[in-house]
Amino acid sequence: MKNSRSTIFFVAIIYLSPYLMVASARAQDSEKTNAQKIEEPTNLKLQAEPNGMGSPKADEGGDADLAKKLSNPVADLISVPFQMNFNFGGGVNIPESHPLMRLLPSPINRLAAHLNYKFSEERRDQAFRFLMNVQPVVPISLSDDWNVISRTILPVIAQDDELGTSSQGGLGDTTQSFFLSPKSTEPFIWGAGPVFLLPTATDHNTLGANRWGMGPTGVILKQHGPWTYGVLANHIWSFARDDSRNEINATYLQPFLTYTTKTATSIIFNTESTYDWIDHQWTVPVYAGVGQIVKLGKLPVQFQLGGQYWVEGPDSAPDWSMRFQMTFLFPK
Repeated sequence: MKNSRSTIFFVAIIYLSPYLMVASARAQDSEKTNAQKIEEPTNLKLQAEPNGMGSPKADEGGDADLAKKLSNPVADLISVPFQMNFNFGGGVNIPESHPLMRLLPSPINRLAAHLNYKFSEERRDQAFRFLMNVQPVVPISLSDDWNVISRTILPVIAQDDELGTSSQGGLGDTTQSFFLSPKSTEPFIWGAGPVFLLPTATDHNTLGANRWGMGPTGVILKQHGPWTYGVLANHIWSFARDDSRNEINATYLQPFLTYTTKTATSIIFNTESTYDWIDHQWTVPVYAGVGQIVKLGKLPVQFQLGGQYWVEGPDSAPDWSMRFQMTFLFPK
């Protein structure tokens, strides 16, 4: 287990190092530029900051602007969120078969196992899953008018009693999205591009689908005053046919609404819904949370706390979840 945790740690460090190097280079360039600026006369500084009270107000406005950018999935802002989800309930019962059951024909054996699962007095309340999504967002400027936004989701998983009474841990499958987005924000903000599912799970049988997938993704939103509202969506089909693995044909919908105060506090509502076109099943967790931007030295960080409740889903879906998120911001 210790070796597995060390492997996950080093993979995460290697995975994030390019983004952190880009941010570090930008920070060094900014420091050099500031060092070369000619010092303003003292009287001009006093006019810009009467009674020494102008700086905190400027900081508040800057943090509020960062909070609004953070609520925009295609903003021109490097961010590295660590989203930690603590899921309770759900999972799948895997009852031990009686030795005599093996003597029965397979269809009868499967029916008996299904009835045993449906009518078992054992509940799935004890199931627990820790899911940390590492989600670096990196904007790339193509021209004066267009950006490409790279959004990555790399899951780190540790679960108990999700599959019977067993435990698993490791990396899940990676979702990689690219959004081509105009720099203009009027009349609304939008982005569109491809999304890819990469079979990076360390245990293909319990932590991932072991299938390659791809499809379209898009986002459209409006920011008006303190409000941000819109929807992000994608659809993924699996390819590279493998009869031994389940196919993927799923739509993801995330309508969102965020209110940001002048003190950089964000009140967040969304759903992270998925429709499985193969099983014809909705999974609909509703999320509500509060985020606040603070400074760790000179580095702005948003801390977010919230909860999810599953209003619709298969029997294996969690009952509820708590979320804690840290997002490191690297403004230009």
